[in-house]
Amino acid sequence: MKKRTTYRWMGATVLLVILAFAAIYLFNLQNRVEKAARTVDRNGPPVFSHTIYGDFDNPLDKPMDVAKIGEFIYVSDTNNKRVQVFDLAGTSIFKFGKEGEGEGEFKFPYGIAGDEKGNVYVADLYNGNISIFDSKGKFIEYFKEMEETKAIKAPGAIRIVEEKIYVTDIEKNKIFVFNLKGEKLNEFGQAGLENGQLRAPNAIAVDKDGNIYVSDTGNQRIQIFDKDGQFVRAINGSKDGVGSSTLVNPRGIAVDTRGIVYIVNNLSHFVYGFDKNGEKVFEFGGMGDQNEQFYLPNGLVIDENDQIYITDTLNQRVVVYY
Repeated sequence: MKKRTTYRWMGATVLLVILAFAAIYLFNLQNRVEKAARTVDRNGPPVFSHTIYGDFDNPLDKPMDVAKIGEFIYVSDTNNKRVQVFDLAGTSIFKFGKEGEGEGEFKFPYGIAGDEKGNVYVADLYNGNISIFDSKGKFIEYFKEMEETKAIKAPGAIRIVEEKIYVTDIEKNKIFVFNLKGEKLNEFGQAGLENGQLRAPNAIAVDKDGNIYVSDTGNQRIQIFDKDGQFVRAINGSKDGVGSSTLVNPRGIAVDTRGIVYIVNNLSHFVYGFDKNGEKVFEFGGMGDQNEQFYLPNGLVIDENDQIYITDTLNQRVVVYY
């Protein structure tokens, strides 16, 4: 009787082992199939990964922009007048900043970016300055322009690429380019409706060739400039960017390694993807509070691995895609 029981036990164990190996095989097979399908669809939309809210005691309130700096995610927590910092899984690590006009204080923290040393640059739209912090949130200094007269008045978006800082001035309707020492390298744009003119530029991106993409929010379009600031073309959802715009209050913008331009279409709650010819190749989102929906999205950044981070302002979170 004991032997029969033992054999039954051994048989059940073997069966469980076989089933476990089968499950592992099927799981790995499914992963391989999914990855292969995504590789084939070169122009496909990204895939939802996870959301970042902050912890229960420190939720985000109107997050406007986001940056991956080193191994952390920095978010301008605008209504809380601070920056919140998360690990890559979305766990809250620390926060810094408070309301005010002094060093390390904010009135409207907006654009955020990092340099190669891991320093964090935060544009304060209402205080009119760009503050520099170390990776732990300790204030270092204000970004200093090496000009007799300060050029930047109302900094919105900032991006740092190859030791250059690109700044949109929402009030002046201009783009400024400096090196990190504060020497002005270029400025372009002025108020208006024509090509090369801007109205409330809210976001900026730079591709691998140095072309500059600007969300010309008030004119409902994206303008592309060459590395010298000369107008190249516009994207607004119409053929060649010259017809009626399908964009409504465009905000965050970035370019992935495929050359696809991602545009946050704020008031429709969608994100669009356009190819290098200005043709829309996909869209995702829509109004709501579910995982793959948005409610007034604003900032968008793509990291070196083509991971996409989108600030979802009224849902008070950052949504991550890959």
